[in-house]
Amino acid sequence: MSGIAAKLQHNRERAHGIGTNSHAVKYLNQDYESLRRSCLESGQLFEDDCFEALPSSLGFNELGPNSAKVRGITWRRPMELCSNPKFIVENATRTDICQGALGDCWLLAAIASLTLNKQVLSRVVPHDQSFEENYAGIFHFEFWQFGEWVDVVVDDRLPTRDGKLLFVHSEEGSEFWSALLEKAYAKLNGCYEALSGGSTTEGFEDFTGGIAERHDLSRADPHLFKIIKKALDRGSLLGCSIDITSASDSEAVTYRKLVKGHAYSVTGAEQVEYRGGMEKLIRIRNPWGQVEWNGAWSDNSSEWRYVSSDDRQRLTNRSEDGEFWMSFSDFLRQYSRLEICNLTPDALTGDEYKKWAESEFEDTWRRGVSAGGCRNYPNSFWMNPQFVIKLDEVDDDPDDDEEGCTFIVGLMQKNRRRMRKMGEDLQTVGFAIYEYSGKRQLHLKKNFFLSNCSAARSETFINLREVCNRFNLPPGEYLIIPSTFEPNKNGDFYVRVFSEKQADFQEIDDPINIDEDDISDRFKRLFGQLAGHDVEICVFELQKLLNRVMVKRDDIKTSGFSLLTCRNMVNLLDKDGSGKLGLVEFKILWTKIEKFLDLYKERDMDQSGCMSASEMRMAVEAAGFSLNNPLHQIIVARYSEPSLTIDFDNFVCCLIRLESLFSEFLILSPHF
Repeated sequence: MSGIAAKLQHNRERAHGIGTNSHAVKYLNQDYESLRRSCLESGQLFEDDCFEALPSSLGFNELGPNSAKVRGITWRRPMELCSNPKFIVENATRTDICQGALGDCWLLAAIASLTLNKQVLSRVVPHDQSFEENYAGIFHFEFWQFGEWVDVVVDDRLPTRDGKLLFVHSEEGSEFWSALLEKAYAKLNGCYEALSGGSTTEGFEDFTGGIAERHDLSRADPHLFKIIKKALDRGSLLGCSIDITSASDSEAVTYRKLVKGHAYSVTGAEQVEYRGGMEKLIRIRNPWGQVEWNGAWSDNSSEWRYVSSDDRQRLTNRSEDGEFWMSFSDFLRQYSRLEICNLTPDALTGDEYKKWAESEFEDTWRRGVSAGGCRNYPNSFWMNPQFVIKLDEVDDDPDDDEEGCTFIVGLMQKNRRRMRKMGEDLQTVGFAIYEYSGKRQLHLKKNFFLSNCSAARSETFINLREVCNRFNLPPGEYLIIPSTFEPNKNGDFYVRVFSEKQADFQEIDDPINIDEDDISDRFKRLFGQLAGHDVEICVFELQKLLNRVMVKRDDIKTSGFSLLTCRNMVNLLDKDGSGKLGLVEFKILWTKIEKFLDLYKERDMDQSGCMSASEMRMAVEAAGFSLNNPLHQIIVARYSEPSLTIDFDNFVCCLIRLESLFSEFLILSPHF
């Protein structure tokens, strides 16, 4: 299916609710229930032909088919590894997740966090699966991928060496939900090796559908405590950690009983009256269930004597359960970073949570069309996709009494992990935000960005899967422009906005349209000299004539008009169906060619004799055609050379073809 057709199909499915939290897309069209039923009826254990027990499923480089690291690996089912395998024993816990011979600790940390939120866990890991009842060697898991939930089916053949699981495994060895979850995620991303290296927030997002933001606590936002409280009110997942400076620091315990390089959860934020003032407190949980902070505001500290009995009774729990309070100022000093995964509205089923308003779009960067690079490239930056967000309502509780609208922008690259097999990796991406006061929804051009500064922008351009930042701006309309750092870098992306209040968010693109011009009569005598006895010009005569004229010009590059271009010209203007051009028809064509030549020379800014893809886009618009990004992509793909240059023949052929298509459309849809 072509790109545009696939996009239309995708939008149609989304409109019917497919891909939502309650109606996941069946990955690779594999239906878990029907596949399991078929296996049970046939008495055969499921073997997944979409992710086979072969070296290609392991990797492409270090775990590639010819690597020494894959020698001796066999694929075995849990039944072959232990006498009584279990999917989940009672409740899933962090001890079910032990890292194997794969550098995916980022993923395992996210899986461990899953075990702290049973509601989220039960969606990612459907619990109605087992090795006893209706066992057929098939399991399934649900992940969020770029705006939609996907149900991924796997068989339970797992890579082993010497009778032990090669990758993630449970501590006691008989529980397999985490190993099967890892396999499903590897399938989704192409192979196991594709999971090597990443950020915990990537796992957070794929398990929740949320949008993750990172805060460096050494330069914390002055309103961070309020951000944390709001995040907890919205059911967000919060994690914090202390950076390590060497490998020996990993999980080293400080004299204050904090563990370096270890993932903690933030579970509460409160203010209490303390010695005549208000003290900000943060509640933190160590997933180990033990080893707690022993400083100020810890379980047995003296500070609790000086708060009200109500607060003391409400907040304290004097037991070694891994959960403890500390002052917010100590939190900023002791910890290095905070990660907040803000959940989507449909992920929160209870009424006790406040919910973000969410808007999202998918789009593409295509070289020569919509991959304009960052603001360092003013000649092409304007070509990037453009989105407008309208912020009308201010926050209920403004910071520092300054009214503003809080929103989070996340720009995510699509499918880059899966593309590692093809030698592709992450692009360097970011975005800029401009004040926008356009009354017409038109794609803004170069001059706007030369004369306007950005109102905000992503903190950095970086080669992460997602760039995410929080903003607070006055009410108004704003233009969001996502881009790669350098121009002409192809990529698919997903951009979304979480706002405290409802906000209108839409892509702006030029409408598809054409201007009609009156054309004067100049060529009676010329036509009489050129036309034969039939007083008409055929395709071959037209080609010979045009090439005789073009060969004399040294200000444009062309290898001559092709027969296809000449045939398109005749087809456009041949009103009587003769396959030739009469006097009036030829007059119109000649005027058009003159107009196209003027356009071509005018838009050839560097006087190279040919046109770049960006110059082509402006020339098409100057010719009276208003096209959207997908149509510009088709034009560049069809008419440009590998160097993204377009000669005069292709330029004319393109404009003639556009005019033909518009004419046909207006005939078929006269009321458009």
